[in-house]
Amino acid sequence: GCWSTALRDSFCRATTYSFGSICMGSLLVAVIQALEALARRARQNEDGQLLACLLECILSCIRDLVEYFNKWAYVYVGLYGFGYIEAGRNVIQLFQQKGWTVLITDDLNDRVLLMMSLGIGALTGIVGAVATMANQNLLADLDLEGGAGGVAFFICFFVGLVFSSILMSVVGSAVDTVIVCFAESPNEFEANHPSLSGEMRS
Repeated sequence: GCWSTALRDSFCRATTYSFGSICMGSLLVAVIQALEALARRARQNEDGQLLACLLECILSCIRDLVEYFNKWAYVYVGLYGFGYIEAGRNVIQLFQQKGWTVLITDDLNDRVLLMMSLGIGALTGIVGAVATMANQNLLADLDLEGGAGGVAFFICFFVGLVFSSILMSVVGSAVDTVIVCFAESPNEFEANHPSLSGEMRS
């Protein structure tokens, strides 16, 4: 169902006693982003630009790894209530045992959802531009002479992109959870839903 027992338990776990684990992952990313900003600022100095550039590149790679690690660790935190480090270790071990490390590395869900968000943003931008051209008074307060349609397009594109990205992040998290659950218990899935299990395997 839409609000099943498993979903309710995971939601309660993630928003109460496992909330600290989720905050821990976010804190790690925030610290790395702050160090990246410091490295970017250090590049503006005349001295040590090469070193600052290398440091920024290394921090960027570390940030990407931590964000990727967070994605799977958060699923385990929500499902089982593990601590952040333990959840990350368990989910990586699960994928290694199943031989799925290549599968999750080549996961294209994020790219597909980003393309969907860009498409929705573009469609929203076109609707905003057409509405502005149909009614010139919509952006009259901005005192734009000829570029009202372009400004409306960019405003609506940004709003559509932000809102659709929020929606698609929920879809992406659901897909990640399905992948983890299928890797964890394929036999139970086969026993309870054989047709869906066959589709997942194929």
